[in-house]
Amino acid sequence: MTTKTLTGPKLKTALPGPNAKRIVGGDDQYISPSYTRSYPLVAKSGRGIVVTDVDGNEFFDFSAGIAVTSTGHCHPHVVAAIQKQAAELIHMSGTDFYYENMVTLGQRLSKIAPMPGPHKIYYGNSGTEAVEAAFKLARYHTKRQNVIAFFGAFHGRTMGSLSLTASKPQQKRRFAPLVPGVTHVRYPDVYRGCAGGAQEAEAFALGCARFLEDKLFKTMLPPEEVAAVFVEPIQGEGGYVIAPNIFMQELRRICDRHGILLVSDEVQSGAGRTGKWWAIEHTGVQPDIICSAKGIASGMPLGVMISRADIMDWVPGSHASTFGGNPVCIAAALATLDVIERENLMQNATEVGNHMLKRMADWPKKYRVVGDVRGRGLMVGVEIVKDKQTKEYGPDLRDRIVELAFERGILFLGCGPSTVRIAPPLVVTKDEADVAIDALEESVAIVSKGA
Repeated sequence: MTTKTLTGPKLKTALPGPNAKRIVGGDDQYISPSYTRSYPLVAKSGRGIVVTDVDGNEFFDFSAGIAVTSTGHCHPHVVAAIQKQAAELIHMSGTDFYYENMVTLGQRLSKIAPMPGPHKIYYGNSGTEAVEAAFKLARYHTKRQNVIAFFGAFHGRTMGSLSLTASKPQQKRRFAPLVPGVTHVRYPDVYRGCAGGAQEAEAFALGCARFLEDKLFKTMLPPEEVAAVFVEPIQGEGGYVIAPNIFMQELRRICDRHGILLVSDEVQSGAGRTGKWWAIEHTGVQPDIICSAKGIASGMPLGVMISRADIMDWVPGSHASTFGGNPVCIAAALATLDVIERENLMQNATEVGNHMLKRMADWPKKYRVVGDVRGRGLMVGVEIVKDKQTKEYGPDLRDRIVELAFERGILFLGCGPSTVRIAPPLVVTKDEADVAIDALEESVAIVSKGA
């Protein structure tokens, strides 16, 4: 009997290597400077959690292309489905014609939807398009003009979803006027909102939700004019911040009382990443609409809005997308759902995520720059601070930690003001996770000593 030997990152050149330097130079010349790059990774190929760059360096990918490659890079079943479909039919516009696999995927999504059916499905190309569709549908169905979102939220960068976004000022700078009718309120970041203790945290979370009725609806926003509340059960770009269950439950009560739709943005937290199909399932709350993208097609561009059927009452011409529901993307999504179920990847996400959280549980006490470690499944955040007493953000320290990890062959990304996000493909093993956490801890220790 032979046992599999774990191979870690393999770095053959100084970073960036010569080919990477050449391509980065070309990127500077030709590509939009609006993209944010954390370090000079120039990818060439990927298998599982391993990404190989143009100089032959191999990295462990603990970002999964921003939580996109849910089944790992180039999973054989997903690749085969894409290749087969590409040889049969590449494009068919669902705006004007019918296509069987649009129905097939709709049936699959309806079975895993976090609210009772029947359901209706809208296909777009990205997360921001799914949110835009939900925004428009909420206004159309309710005949109300206003929506509520949360500080720290990231819902996308197109004009409607950007109006809901409130995570970084640069995302909105010089793009006003945005879509009117959006009001932002506080998200229950328990780490920053209370000193500690379960009772205090619960009271704080409840207060954030009840602010709508106790203050907002009584002073400036008539509830009968609110179409929807858009919420991330776990804020993604906002810093991997988990909404307490009681907050989500109170939001649901308030929405029900005032005829407001509850829209769950699961573009980053869905598709099994938290150990369930949808992060909102951890809270016991059922949304009216759910938005998905990223991991749902394991790398292919597909945005999905799932709605209760009675809500999706708009008529032909109200909204559409030429490429949404592309045959190749739908084939990838069907294959992705197959792999997640067949390989028990949601269970794996829970087990490996808990393993990592256990390993990092003492970091806030052990390292002066670690303020908080939090997460569900394979959506884990390590918040880096300059001062634990004031909880002052440490963005420069976080960025240095991410750079040091890159130099050790591990790909992490930042999120929020100063959080390191840990979001590997759902196929990651505990041994692979240990390699990555070792590198991250070494990087944290270096920065902690110098802070």
